[in-house]
Amino acid sequence: MIFIKPAYAHCDLPCGVYDPAQARIEAQSVKMILEKMQSMEGDDRIRAVVIKEQRSELAKHHLMVLWADYFKPEHLENHPDLHDKFWKAIKQAGECKHHSDVAAADKLLEMIDEIAEIFAETKKS
Repeated sequence: MIFIKPAYAHCDLPCGVYDPAQARIEAQSVKMILEKMQSMEGDDRIRAVVIKEQRSELAKHHLMVLWADYFKPEHLENHPDLHDKFWKAIKQAGECKHHSDVAAADKLLEMIDEIAEIFAETKKS
């Protein structure tokens, strides 16, 4: 006979697994690709576009996981604009897929950094 005890945790996985750094790494890759793409032509440019889109999608994924699985209602009490910050950052990652403008990646990085500040604050408490 197997006995299963319920486990109670703040998030889906043990704390310490989630981190906005994963989204930031992908966004930084997007920026670097966009910078290099400016001088590329032909097949190299096509490959860069594909990779940029993959990395943008990964940034979106990591933001969505952090938003849905780490942050809880008590965090919203201290940061009522948290949902809006995530929504806009996820939309900005999508903008990086649609455009070849380095400024779009810079904006995404700024948005992720704002989320990372809130994340760090929640980890202290």
